[in-house]
Amino acid sequence: MKITRVQATPLNLPVSVAGAGQTRTTSLSVCLVDVETDTGLVGTGMTAITEEEVIATVVNDIAAHSLLGLDPLRHEQLWERLYWLLTPRGQSGYASHAIAAIDLALWDLKGKALGQPCWRLLGGARSQVPVYATFGFAFFDREQLAQAARSWVERGFRRLKMTVGHHGLQRRDEPRPLDDVIAEDVQRIRAVRAAVGPDVELYIDANCSLDYFHALSLAQRVEQYGISFFEEPVSQNDIPNLVKLRAKTSIPLAAGQNEGLASRFRDLLVAQAVDVVQPNACISGGFTQCNRIAGMAQAFNTRFVNGGAWPHHNMHLHAGLANGSLVEYHSVAVECCKLVFDGLTEPVDGVLTLPDSPGLGFEPNRERLAELARRPGSRGQGKA
Repeated sequence: MKITRVQATPLNLPVSVAGAGQTRTTSLSVCLVDVETDTGLVGTGMTAITEEEVIATVVNDIAAHSLLGLDPLRHEQLWERLYWLLTPRGQSGYASHAIAAIDLALWDLKGKALGQPCWRLLGGARSQVPVYATFGFAFFDREQLAQAARSWVERGFRRLKMTVGHHGLQRRDEPRPLDDVIAEDVQRIRAVRAAVGPDVELYIDANCSLDYFHALSLAQRVEQYGISFFEEPVSQNDIPNLVKLRAKTSIPLAAGQNEGLASRFRDLLVAQAVDVVQPNACISGGFTQCNRIAGMAQAFNTRFVNGGAWPHHNMHLHAGLANGSLVEYHSVAVECCKLVFDGLTEPVDGVLTLPDSPGLGFEPNRERLAELARRPGSRGQGKA
């Protein structure tokens, strides 16, 4: 079997999110990658949360040509070839996204060729994975946030995540002091905890939007609300600041969803900067590199969790590996995937059951995909 074509399709998808009595419209960037073979088999991967047109250019104009004629089942060989082509001196960013999308397509293809779901090929540790629902966005006010939290609990979810920081450092040109931002965050967290009670696990995520001082202030002020982990509390996942912060709060720290190099996870682990590492298969170099990162986490006895959404891809990784654990069920990202893919599994009582069908177990709807690609503003527009 040989690779005959590699093709990326960039999309910027409008998504409507309903909750707490209102509907909000946003958009998410996604780039799909198809790897075709001379046998007729096709594997599809994806990446997201970056400039979709840039990724498509990297794949179509650079990476695709280096893969033609090669055996798609030799994923280690192909991953190394892509690494030295796109990141020969340790660069990350767009390159890791492109590698991730291609790698996922290769694993989907491998599963189809061997008649096995990816989670079994990755190790088959379990057939179900628990999820946490990311529901709490900045556009909700306190009352709406509490109402949305109750709604997710009523749907059977016992693990919830909400955002904090709200792009604080990114928006320093606005009259919106960080002290005011985190003061409001404290009240929002208090409202959610009061709404769901003490037995629901609650996670918070600053999306790298705070400095050390304000991340520490927020952490210390919300410890009383039983936070299960504080994700990406400081800008750039700055390791010295994470180490200082971890020493001064009882809340576990988590990071890694947007890191592109395994060496960055090594540095986080060696420095004991986090309690939870969060590589994302759609961003951190696909299943091939995330498998290596999971091994490092296991060696350091550090928890390994999915961060950064895209549960239907990441569930295979966490079901396959013995130290796999939680998968993020990001409500906006899930709605985005429903526009593109058919056959997505739904969680029941906060648990996703893995499919037995070969590969990833779901397929892009080609007719709908063509329509989405033709829509005005489907490429290169605003990001969620």
